[in-house]
Amino acid sequence: MTTALSQDVWMRRYHPAARDAVRLVCFPHAGGSASYYFPLSRALTPQVEVLAVQYPGRQERSREAASGCIHELADRIAEAAEGWLDRPTAFFGHSMGATLAFEVAHRLQRDAAFDLLHLFVSGRRAPSRVRAENLHELGDDAIVAELRRHNATDDRLLADRDVLRMIVPVLRGDYRAIETYRERPGTRVRCPMTVLVGDADPLVTRDEAEAWRAHTSGPTAIHYFPGGHFYLNDRPDEVLSTIRDVLGVGVG
Repeated sequence: MTTALSQDVWMRRYHPAARDAVRLVCFPHAGGSASYYFPLSRALTPQVEVLAVQYPGRQERSREAASGCIHELADRIAEAAEGWLDRPTAFFGHSMGATLAFEVAHRLQRDAAFDLLHLFVSGRRAPSRVRAENLHELGDDAIVAELRRHNATDDRLLADRDVLRMIVPVLRGDYRAIETYRERPGTRVRCPMTVLVGDADPLVTRDEAEAWRAHTSGPTAIHYFPGGHFYLNDRPDEVLSTIRDVLGVGVG
């Protein structure tokens, strides 16, 4: 069982880090929770302090309704994150989390005093690339089938009706948020960006990945990994190596 060191309702910190450690704030995918990043936190400590965002509607926040709007959720996370910007900070987001990391970074950088060290966006097309998607309007079986298609959840959990009753409403809210998301004109960040994509991800084409370059005034690097939408589950060492190289930290 994972135990968070921080008590902030929005942020989970699973491992202590050095006083001068870079802070990496991680944003989960649709249906994901903060604990998804526990292995990343364990691998990067003590050189990097990993914070994982806990969205409403999951784990200890299960009694809260999941937000159905990316912009509303980004507003709330940005407000919560302001208390965690006392050291060099980078963001990492996967899938829906990539969009949220981008939107939160944009909100925080409205204040000229804050400069994000780096933005990692994983498994998500650029905000300017829109697809017609309506999974949030379909039945529960369609949502479960989508999870199976991307190997996002253990099949044993998906076969448990009690588990499904808990997770499907959260997933529907997350899918509503990301499927109805539209970039507000002129939304850009001013930091270096690294785009990470599985080369067989059906949700991100190479053109959609390359389009991230237009969303920052900083340099952009794009890395392709063997695998699908959850390539990072199968290639953790390669993803860790990329993060360490970018942040300039060695192996602990």
